[in-house]
Amino acid sequence: MSTPNGPLAVGETAAVAESVGVDPSLVLSFHDFAAVPPIGQLDAVAATGASSILTWEPWRHYGGDDYDRGAFTMASIVAGKHDDYLYRWADELVAHAAVVYLRFAHEPNGTWYPWSPMGGTSPDTYVAAWRHVHDLFMSKGATNVKWVWAPNVPVAEEIRPMSDWYPGIEYVDVIGVDGYNWGTSAPGHRWTSPYDLFGSAFDELRALAPGTPLLVTEVGSAEEGGSKADWIEEFVAYLDAEQGATGFVWFEQNKEADWRLNSTEEAAAAMGRALRKAGLS
Repeated sequence: MSTPNGPLAVGETAAVAESVGVDPSLVLSFHDFAAVPPIGQLDAVAATGASSILTWEPWRHYGGDDYDRGAFTMASIVAGKHDDYLYRWADELVAHAAVVYLRFAHEPNGTWYPWSPMGGTSPDTYVAAWRHVHDLFMSKGATNVKWVWAPNVPVAEEIRPMSDWYPGIEYVDVIGVDGYNWGTSAPGHRWTSPYDLFGSAFDELRALAPGTPLLVTEVGSAEEGGSKADWIEEFVAYLDAEQGATGFVWFEQNKEADWRLNSTEEAAAAMGRALRKAGLS
């Protein structure tokens, strides 16, 4: 799961685990390009027996909705302007030694991040930046870092295929994908089944990188427009039957909509039932 205040806010994770009846095996957190390597967070997650996914975003976050979107462009990464910073992360993650999943510059095929076409980043520049960061880490022996490339489920016809943003099989250890059932919580959205949300994306990603593990790196459901509890049970059953799917990260946050499992007792209970039915608890 991913909670609002990250892995050090242990009460947030514990509250969800208690209501669902299952402890998470993956904990995802978000870090901008001004953040120091979050070794304390990695240690806290490891102490629970879970693994960490670090979402590493190449921009500066001042808090709330205040971002500097041009501080760390993908072109400047390619040019080596941030190599000292990248080397620090590589060195400290190598010293940490345990396996860390690094989700760099996620959702490039969306319309909301500066590392997307709407931010002026071309697929070629994105891929070059990804490979530059990866190669720098490998030069430091960061074999414990596993690279998670995570597009969003396609949301607009004008956005290029996900394959345009793929760095290549030798640069990616896990294929991620993000998708949300917005229901009727916002204009232009509708209640969307798990299959309708993820089916075509899974097909494209399996064809793009056959044999690479698939991980739903962000998922959530709104309340409006249908039964959230039913959707959760349908989602877990659907994912459990999908070839190559290894797990999911629930976005346990009340942000654009109330995505949380703890939004209602029924939603949390549904997740517990679904995981037990799938033999995952």
